[in-house]
Amino acid sequence: MEVCCYVVSCEKTGTAVVIDPGGNEDKIIAACEKNNLQVKYIIATHGHPDHVCGNRRLQEATGAEIIMHRDDALFFWQPEVREYFSMLGLAESPVPDILVHDGDTITVGDSELQVIHTPGHTPGGICLYSAPDCFTGDTLFVGAVGRTDFPGGSTDELMRSIRTRLLVLPPETIVWPGHGYGGNRSTIGVEAKNNPFITSSQI
Repeated sequence: MEVCCYVVSCEKTGTAVVIDPGGNEDKIIAACEKNNLQVKYIIATHGHPDHVCGNRRLQEATGAEIIMHRDDALFFWQPEVREYFSMLGLAESPVPDILVHDGDTITVGDSELQVIHTPGHTPGGICLYSAPDCFTGDTLFVGAVGRTDFPGGSTDELMRSIRTRLLVLPPETIVWPGHGYGGNRSTIGVEAKNNPFITSSQI
């Protein structure tokens, strides 16, 4: 489903995290092995199956712990929610090993990723910030925003999250989205001025 998966590593220690492995697990594992990276965590920006379907294979290969926001862990393990999303035919994630909240930090060697809770696309959607980079999952895309028509979605919450949690970051912050990254680099400042979903919203 053309999910953007990211491997974030510490050059000094070789410690790494994998964000949103939504397929191509062998390719991800090979890239980590090639660069002698020790994958410590697998981080889900949210619980949709296209972003977590590679979790089990990657965890089995690396022994990494799975991280998800508490609200998504609770939401996506409800029987009716699991049944709804099973229609996509994608592998389920194992139960997360670590539940995070807004403001938590995830250590990657000598670096840290700050957890920013951005509900709207899902109840427990998160972005991961380490200046100058922000991994925005399906909250904010380049020129678009995440859809809100799936169970647990809310347009009002999504736009509020973007305005109060992301647009307050420095304008030079680089946006690394969960879909659609075709080499077109964007920033928070560019999205604030040019993203039609943001400029047309009054929320």
